[in-house]
Amino acid sequence: MESGDSNIIIHVISVLFNMSWQIFWPLAFGLILSSFIRHLLPVDTVVKHLGKTDAKSLTFTTILGMVSSSCSYAAASLSHTLLAKKATLANAMAFLVSSTNLIVEMFIVLVALMGWTFLWGEVIGGLILIATVGFLFSRFYPKEVEKELHQYIESAEPAKHAHSDCGMDMSNMKHETSDCGMDMSNMKHETSDCGMDMSNMKSETSDCGMDMSNMKSETSDCGMDMSNMKSETSDCGMDMSAQEETGLMSKITKSAGFFQMDLAMIGKEILIGVVVSSILIALVPQEGWKALFISNDVGLPTWLHSLLDVIIGIFVAMIAYVCSVGNLILAAALWHGGISFGGVIGFILADVLTIPMIGVYKKYYGKRPTKWMVGLLFLSILFTGLCVDAIFNGFGWVSTDQTVRTLNQSGFGMNMTTVMNLIFIPLSIWYYRLGKKANAGMGMSM
Repeated sequence: MESGDSNIIIHVISVLFNMSWQIFWPLAFGLILSSFIRHLLPVDTVVKHLGKTDAKSLTFTTILGMVSSSCSYAAASLSHTLLAKKATLANAMAFLVSSTNLIVEMFIVLVALMGWTFLWGEVIGGLILIATVGFLFSRFYPKEVEKELHQYIESAEPAKHAHSDCGMDMSNMKHETSDCGMDMSNMKHETSDCGMDMSNMKSETSDCGMDMSNMKSETSDCGMDMSNMKSETSDCGMDMSAQEETGLMSKITKSAGFFQMDLAMIGKEILIGVVVSSILIALVPQEGWKALFISNDVGLPTWLHSLLDVIIGIFVAMIAYVCSVGNLILAAALWHGGISFGGVIGFILADVLTIPMIGVYKKYYGKRPTKWMVGLLFLSILFTGLCVDAIFNGFGWVSTDQTVRTLNQSGFGMNMTTVMNLIFIPLSIWYYRLGKKANAGMGMSM
């Protein structure tokens, strides 16, 4: 191998490693947050605030998105969680775009790289996009396709594969349903009896896995050694023999199961996105991007030139994106390559339409719902890019001499990224292993 080829490979690997370092903690944080929301957020709370699409729900969704993760893969997981909790599709999609485009870290990088004009373009564009997404998805997303989407989500929920296991290791059991707390008197033993001989029991409730001969309690105390306890209430899944548990660890374990399943489902798509983006940033020079855009000398009408630039921006985002903040480096290159202001904003907002992200949507929602989702998101971003271009050029707010400062891709040293990664790398590894063990215990290997 020639030294030139070797240097290129080393450069690509360096960019890949540095980019992975930059996005690890926001990605891990977003997925962990998603797992807790999915397990702990009451369905009625989501339905109350996000169960219908209106100005109030979109405002609530926007604020929720702004305080959540900035990584699109994590945002996709969170929006999927909201849908599973019975939020409307329009609200879930509004959350998706707000959590990837209206976050503080993106604002900081935008100002550092491209100036205040682009910051306000991103803010105004993000708000227009949220309103447009809310309108299009509530009015034009077919009801039968939305029903298919919700059926797909429900079929993928872990509760469909394994009901309550009452804190027991179910890995060696063939039955996936639990009889805990059910009237077994009329059953023919077609479901799990939790390892007990039920023939001589007078109680009509299940006391899974325990010797109940000396107990007076008729309530369920699944999977525990209750010999020293006086309580007659159900404390399924906790070992109470030594000390009282608050149930916190049980909640963390169940939430970790969602985290592990999310990574198993979308991990490959995330890896593809990081690799592709790293290669493009490392190998394509600024002059290469200029060849994509239409020169101002062509003499096209302003609206048509803007339309084509926004479409090109969205197309480049689809093949080049990895995560919202990291993508701004490429946005700066596109701006100096000759793309219009609206084209840059369209490119940045299209972080939810990348090829790896579309793969994530297919995993979460199925093929036909994803096609409609992608189509409406594309139209929403296209409309937003045109609006922003018209507004900023119409008021003369766009400067042609934007200066770009090179953003250090390394990210190493005693900075925020390093501190957060030192926290989230071991935390996410422990959390993943905890979730994998919990899912294995329920007979779900992913």
